[in-house]
Amino acid sequence: MVGQSGKTMEEVIRGDGRYPLEAFAFLHDALNHAVTSIHGGEMPPEQDPDNPAGRHVSGSELCYSMRDLAIERWGRLSKTVLAKWNIHATIDLGNMVYLLVDNSFMRKTAEDSVEDFRDVFAFDEAFNISMNLRLDV
Repeated sequence: MVGQSGKTMEEVIRGDGRYPLEAFAFLHDALNHAVTSIHGGEMPPEQDPDNPAGRHVSGSELCYSMRDLAIERWGRLSKTVLAKWNIHATIDLGNMVYLLVDNSFMRKTAEDSVEDFRDVFAFDEAFNISMNLRLDV
């Protein structure tokens, strides 16, 4: 897929350099997770161009979905995995989304803003997963 700039998504991501390709693959998975949780069913490959908000999720909904999916996949290592990809706060997800929006790989509604991703939750609190282990001896 080629964006408005004539570059592929991979070229745009690599050219930006802030986040690796793996982070964007996880963003895609988190978006599918959010759509499934909120609307039921997976995100269609191509949305109806006449209804871009049909399966829309908000910035905060995407952030919480990312948190839940990260904990499901990596548990106590979630924050470490995300940090390896330069994701340290919810605004990083907004930066990733808007990199794709600005290059026509994702859509937004008129009400959406990168600021919708700012301070949705604190990573230290969201990924503070206590382990209650009980050893039977």
